[in-house]
Amino acid sequence: MADRTTPRGADEHRGADDGEGIRTFAFPVDLSVSGVGMQVGSLGSGHTWHADDAPLDKVHRIDFHVVMLFSAGPVRHMVDFAEYEARAGDLLWIRPGQVHRFSTAAEYRGTVLTMQPGFLPRATVEATGLYRYDLPPLLRPDAARLAGLKSSLEQLRREYEDDRTLPLSLHTAVLRHSLTAFLLRLAHLAAGSAEAERHQSDTTFTLFRDAVEQGFAINHSVSSYADALSISRRTLVRAVRAATGQTPKGFIDRRVVLEAKRLLAHTDLPIGRVGVAVGFPDAANFSKFFHQHTDLTPAAFRAEMR
Repeated sequence: MADRTTPRGADEHRGADDGEGIRTFAFPVDLSVSGVGMQVGSLGSGHTWHADDAPLDKVHRIDFHVVMLFSAGPVRHMVDFAEYEARAGDLLWIRPGQVHRFSTAAEYRGTVLTMQPGFLPRATVEATGLYRYDLPPLLRPDAARLAGLKSSLEQLRREYEDDRTLPLSLHTAVLRHSLTAFLLRLAHLAAGSAEAERHQSDTTFTLFRDAVEQGFAINHSVSSYADALSISRRTLVRAVRAATGQTPKGFIDRRVVLEAKRLLAHTDLPIGRVGVAVGFPDAANFSKFFHQHTDLTPAAFRAEMR
């Protein structure tokens, strides 16, 4: 089975408005060597790895993975309302659907890897944690791990650029193997803490997390998620607490609040429509919920972000 399809909110057309005011950009297949579902190349001026009309300095979404390995810095990059400062030797991993923005204050230098959902088989997706949205985007490997990552990425780049010595089908197969080797190293780095290891091993939590990601805009019921996963509410509570320290309701609410913040900060949707987009048909109920979780009304939050 292949990797899951485009995440919620993404549109298959480049530069499409997802209906919520934040533009979503698809993987630029036409810019990749031989039209394969990945790219690897240099960051910085003179190198094109993204669509020409992608507003890098504006808030936007992408429907593909981006991994940047920096050779210089510092560079500040916003991902889901958090600012990350990357230095030489750091990696920044941005996953499909995340809201982000490039900085114009410094030039990005290093190597960039992009990958289209569907390029890797499902088993590899699970093994490499491609959709671990709970993990931080910024990674800082030690010298030994950095050397391994650089070597693996350089090998992947050589294979990517060599599109003449093998037929396309074999070339693509080699790329998948080389990409998997790099991503396994990256996943090991990202899941380095004991807490992250527990997250990855907890199948119940993983299934719940994925279900929430797909359904948070319409379903806020813990019991409903438990029923859909064919487990008891008590089992779900234990799994989510072990993985995150939160209750399932708290986990759902955090995801809803994040999406609401995205829409309030980066769109001009009326507050009532923002509420509807995250599962609150009644504007008063949405305002009450948002205030409970942020100590701000939706209007006050929007004003602070403008």
